[in-house]
Amino acid sequence: MRFLIVSFDGLRPDLVAPDLTPNLCRLQAQGITLSNHRTVYPSETRSAFPSLVTGSTTSRHGMVGNIYVDRSVTPSRYIDTEDAVLLRKLDLESGGRLMSTQTLGEILASAGRSLAVLATNSPGTTRFFHHKAEDFGHVRLSGHFREVCTPDDLLAEAEELVGPLPPKPLSTKPDKAGQDWITSAFLDVIWPKCRPDVTVLSYGEPDVSSHFHGTGAEATRTIIAHCDRQFGRVLDWWEAEGRAEGVQIIAISDHGHITGHTQVSVVERLRDAGCRPGTAPAPDVDVVVVPGQVGALYLADPSDERIARIVATITGEPWCGPVFTRAKNDIEGIALGSLGSHLVFIDHVRAPDVSFCFRANDSVDPFGLVGGTFYENNRRAGLGVHGGLHPRELVALGVVAGSAFPGQGSVSVVPSGICDFAPTILHLLEIKQPESMTGRVLTEVVEPGQKAAPESRSEAFDVGLGRFRQVLRRVRVGASTYIESGTAE
Repeated sequence: MRFLIVSFDGLRPDLVAPDLTPNLCRLQAQGITLSNHRTVYPSETRSAFPSLVTGSTTSRHGMVGNIYVDRSVTPSRYIDTEDAVLLRKLDLESGGRLMSTQTLGEILASAGRSLAVLATNSPGTTRFFHHKAEDFGHVRLSGHFREVCTPDDLLAEAEELVGPLPPKPLSTKPDKAGQDWITSAFLDVIWPKCRPDVTVLSYGEPDVSSHFHGTGAEATRTIIAHCDRQFGRVLDWWEAEGRAEGVQIIAISDHGHITGHTQVSVVERLRDAGCRPGTAPAPDVDVVVVPGQVGALYLADPSDERIARIVATITGEPWCGPVFTRAKNDIEGIALGSLGSHLVFIDHVRAPDVSFCFRANDSVDPFGLVGGTFYENNRRAGLGVHGGLHPRELVALGVVAGSAFPGQGSVSVVPSGICDFAPTILHLLEIKQPESMTGRVLTEVVEPGQKAAPESRSEAFDVGLGRFRQVLRRVRVGASTYIESGTAE
């Protein structure tokens, strides 16, 4: 039995439809759709994909955001996880502890199995799928970035058969060439030559196009359709050959998108409040405001009193959504009005002192898509953003198909999440699941009808400060917990 995980970065499940994604719909007709499927918090790519390959939440693997401040060294340093070369350096410096728990690639290697990666995501994201691939002689190919590819001879063979690596595209141009290259590389080189036990084929779109054109814009819909056509080539291969050889297909996305409606500046607000904010550590900076759609504040003086002052400042702003600080008790954070960071599973040593989301609502954008939010970047309003706790940011695509997943054309309504795929794959390969994994085996799709569907239990947590009030909603299935939403008003 082998597995092919096909990812569509940032694809909202409500955009999967016969007119736009006929091949994903074809897979749904042959498999099981996970209709209550979610990602982790923060709903950022380089937190979500580490959760995919570790089967664990952010609090376990330690990738607390696309960007974080590393305070394990003096002076503190700014870490942008888009940089694959930096990630390799950090892993070597730490004795192999870039991620705080084992990954699927490591686990498979220890069992004599292999993981191959082909991706058109950023260099850092591509490395995260299997950050130790070169240590085990496994395959990791980027559709654009030579520095993250390994091994060299296989890259050379792929370029000879498929063509040279396409250049990195402009952010404003949907990336078609990269998706074509990795699809051909898998079909023409990696599968025939290597037959990996598990393969990740990751299309970096429609995420980039959503950020620069809008989630429902024509350019974004065009690249969604293009990625679906490339997936159609894979599905044709699976129907003709792969399925008979025991390949199981898992189609996913890492997060959704909502639409930014009002631009704000957290740095300016903190400066007005008497702070000395900056976007990276520096001697004259007393609070680092990590750039991005997820609020992440690292304080030079992370005392309870100082954290409480920062929280009191931001919760008075119309743009402030749910706020989290280190735990005071089972529910509250140490700052009045905040929830404990453990409730959203970001309580890691790398986590910011104050985490927050921009306030979101259920407004409808010009393309008819639900979900709007304040945002912080230099782009115009009306474009796609993600990272927070709106349900449309947390929702993700999940479809499984193959002999391991009986129930052709069915829908599972049991809550599930991105952390569940690694435990399920290991279970089916009869490889022991590490205790570090917080995900669960998806027994409802692996063994439908043999057991009663697992029961789910909803829970809600709310706190307030003055006129500010926030509510976090989660659902539990067995020992696993999924975040449904976070709201504030």
